[in-house]
Amino acid sequence: MAQISLTFPDGNARSYEAGVTPAEVAESIAPSLAKKAISASVNGVHWDLQWPIAEDARIAIHTMADDAPALELIRHDLAHIMARAVQEIWPDVKVTIGPVRDKGWFYDFDRAEPFVPEDLARIEAKMREIINARDPVRTEVWERARAIAHYEAAGEPFKVELIHRIPEGEPLRMYWHGPWQDLCRGPHLAHTGQVPVDGFKLMSIAGAYWLGDNTRPMLQRIYGVAFRNRNDLKAHLTMLEEAAKRDHRKLGREMDLFHMQEEAPGQVFWHPNGWSIYTSLQDYMRRQQRRGGYVEVNTPQVVDRKLWEASGHWEKYQEHMFIVEVDEEHAREKAVNALKPMNCPCHVQIFNVGLKSYRDLPLRMAEFGSCNRYEPSGALHGIMRVRGFTQDDAHIFCTEDQIEAETKKFIDFLAGIYHDLGFEKFRVKFSDRPETRAGADEVWDKSEAALRAATEAAGYAYEENPGEGAFYGPKLEFVLTDAIGRDWQCGTLQVDFVLPERLDATYIGADGAKHRPVMLHRAVLGSFERFIGILIENFAGRLPLWLAPRQVVVASIVSEADEYCREVLAALQAAGLRAQLDLRNEKINYKVREHSVGKVPVILAVGAREVAERTVSVRRLGENRTETQALDALVSALRAEALPPDMRGAGVEIAAQ
Repeated sequence: MAQISLTFPDGNARSYEAGVTPAEVAESIAPSLAKKAISASVNGVHWDLQWPIAEDARIAIHTMADDAPALELIRHDLAHIMARAVQEIWPDVKVTIGPVRDKGWFYDFDRAEPFVPEDLARIEAKMREIINARDPVRTEVWERARAIAHYEAAGEPFKVELIHRIPEGEPLRMYWHGPWQDLCRGPHLAHTGQVPVDGFKLMSIAGAYWLGDNTRPMLQRIYGVAFRNRNDLKAHLTMLEEAAKRDHRKLGREMDLFHMQEEAPGQVFWHPNGWSIYTSLQDYMRRQQRRGGYVEVNTPQVVDRKLWEASGHWEKYQEHMFIVEVDEEHAREKAVNALKPMNCPCHVQIFNVGLKSYRDLPLRMAEFGSCNRYEPSGALHGIMRVRGFTQDDAHIFCTEDQIEAETKKFIDFLAGIYHDLGFEKFRVKFSDRPETRAGADEVWDKSEAALRAATEAAGYAYEENPGEGAFYGPKLEFVLTDAIGRDWQCGTLQVDFVLPERLDATYIGADGAKHRPVMLHRAVLGSFERFIGILIENFAGRLPLWLAPRQVVVASIVSEADEYCREVLAALQAAGLRAQLDLRNEKINYKVREHSVGKVPVILAVGAREVAERTVSVRRLGENRTETQALDALVSALRAEALPPDMRGAGVEIAAQ
């Protein structure tokens, strides 16, 4: 038998017979390791303990102490265990697919009767029986004809369709969890007992079209979450409870910020309070962009398809575009336009007007651009996932030599803004070429290398995010962590050699010849709508004073104080504060509760004593105590506190690199 060499993480290598499995490798090292082993990595690929290794490779054996592979396997195995449990309880149910997702998994079922929430406890109980049985997990590779015949005989049409979708020549792997079989690429654990019996919970039931196609059957999807132990599960469920309290849709109603309605799906109706947050944030971003050397432009929302064809969006992005057909007067055929899904082609049109020199570069062109993209109705989510939105968009036209400096400058710019907005930390992900893309591989090689080098030269570490680049270039994604530990991808920086070529953008170089600029697409917030939703949830509605739509409410305790309340209001408004008056004939405790629910940061209670002393009784949101302050001193203090962070004169601390 031929020998192969396996190299371990410590650099040591051992010889084994070709076809050795990771389980056998673990046993050769130590019986204790073999008992603890759950999977392996072979040349960086997650590898089942039962899969043979045919050639020289790098290998690492994983145990439950290895967080990422352990969680992937636990969640993947639970998807199979749940599907087995469902079919054991209801044998007529047809199974489809059950992928791992963030924090858990889901599985889609075809069942005549709808699942109800009470079914989840019954399924969980059956799953625990299967886990406690410690049933072995085994795997085989089958011929296509055998697999199709098996599922046709079993009456599983969705599995038959999946097999037909798998490319010829790709192995068809089957897995058994005890007696229950499924088509699956793997890997999986060695037996069901390796799944933590108290580390999972079934969460919800939803409808889902087969393969996401609304012309195909509607299935029933069951979601679950899973962790390595009970404590991690409990922490996650506690976080979900807190997230429900912070839900921007709930707080949006309580604070009277916005609403959505079915006549305009995915579009936001901003109320005065919500629009105040929006304009305050936009004004802040506008000032920061001016300081950062950006020029602001504005471009049309309805643009002829010819530009989208030239840019490549018509071919690569049309499914997300809203198409507008117009009967132009005296035209032989309808004009076909599209609402712009992004601003970049229009910015190139501005760049192309007039002759540009290398001395004009870098040219940083910004727009608060209103865009529209089609999202399936089931994907819409408050103001976080919409069809109509405004980006804090900009494009930096530069030379190749300027990519590094502009990358560092932008990341520092972004870090300062995140710090101002209450986010101290962010992570950077590097997203490389997707399957559907424009441009030759050589161009992608060049742009990926340039962005990697620039990011490293700027001193920022990054995580790999394979296949998630834009269709015209690789990108950096900037991921914020909020107050309850959730991640939000917001900012982006993309290097694009493709669009300037397609739209014939040029500048005159120092040599007097024409050259193509490089185009850096960048955003800090992403979209105002989504970022405001993130801010609302991060602060649980208790926005910093400078962003709060109603900064102060002056509430009377007795009607005799009404005139002084008006004087207090006038003083606050003269200082530039967003203040309101509440002179209703209600008890002060009622007023305080109501305005606290509306997340008003400062409530000033005014009674007979305050009138006599020309003071106010100050109550801060979230505090039970009140403090009496002189009116003039309070107005001065609130005026300073309400200044946006960029106008306070203090230096901005850059977020951790």
